[in-house]
Amino acid sequence: MQTHAVDHPLVAHKLTTLRDERTDSPTFRRLADELVTLLAYEATRDVRVAPATVATPVATAQGVQLTAPKPLVVPILRAGLGMLDGMTRLLPTAEVGFLGMVRDEGSLQAETYATRLPDDLSGRQCYVLDPMLATGGTLAAAIKLLLDRGADDVTALCLLAAPEGLDHLAKAFEGTGAPIRVVTAAIDDRLDGNGYIIPGLGDAGDRLYGVV
Repeated sequence: MQTHAVDHPLVAHKLTTLRDERTDSPTFRRLADELVTLLAYEATRDVRVAPATVATPVATAQGVQLTAPKPLVVPILRAGLGMLDGMTRLLPTAEVGFLGMVRDEGSLQAETYATRLPDDLSGRQCYVLDPMLATGGTLAAAIKLLLDRGADDVTALCLLAAPEGLDHLAKAFEGTGAPIRVVTAAIDDRLDGNGYIIPGLGDAGDRLYGVV
């Protein structure tokens, strides 16, 4: 598994404002959207392309185009929805699937309650959107589901990651043939006793959409 913490002043600036408890939900949503687009730029460095020739107004030019099958973007509900626009802005032709998962606050285990994904993902590159990589249980379960359906390349985009979550993913997919990557704005210090990232930014879903 590969991990890439994006080192860029704009990423750090936006993340600092996201962390601030005074940042209201509308501002949080806008900044998260902008930050995801910056992360997506790094996450798609290995997106599959093929040579292509196009006609400019004055001559022909050699370039590349995305290959088929199209990449699949998978936000994990509900907080992952706040990252979807930022990702599809960079990959407008990608298809979108949805995965509903919730973490049991007692056991910290992830449970799936909804899936809207193709049954066959053979040959597909998948981009999973999950704001907080804390214990790693939810993201590991999501990646396993995609691999079980045939995905052969999975990249996760996370606003923040904890060392414990990264270790969990590395062990869960040790020896896996498919490339697995995590692209994040920062790797924080640790988890607290409740499985929250420290210093973190709080509950991403609540900060995006309010407490419900």
